[in-house]
Amino acid sequence: MPEEQLIEVEGRIVQVLPGTMFRVELPNKHVVLGRISGKLRKNFIKIIAGDLVKVEMSPSDITQGRITYRLRNNEPSVFRAASASRPAGGGANRGGGARRRR
Repeated sequence: MPEEQLIEVEGRIVQVLPGTMFRVELPNKHVVLGRISGKLRKNFIKIIAGDLVKVEMSPSDITQGRITYRLRNNEPSVFRAASASRPAGGGANRGGGARRRR
């Protein structure tokens, strides 16, 4: 049986869920459930809401995907062209603010 070709798209993290799962918004405004790949887990790559990521999806189930790469700020993206008109300013959950106590 031949292996299925994966669909690779860029997306933006919308929501962080428990168990290293995320809601990812694709450029066509669909939201899918994303899980991080083993390499991201192994190398402790942190992903937070608002990050741009690459997602691999199977053609048979396009409601879920595997997050394989976190894009850096200087890499080109489909979302950057759309968000260029937004006003500048850091998000509330970014940067060196005070840490939350537990």
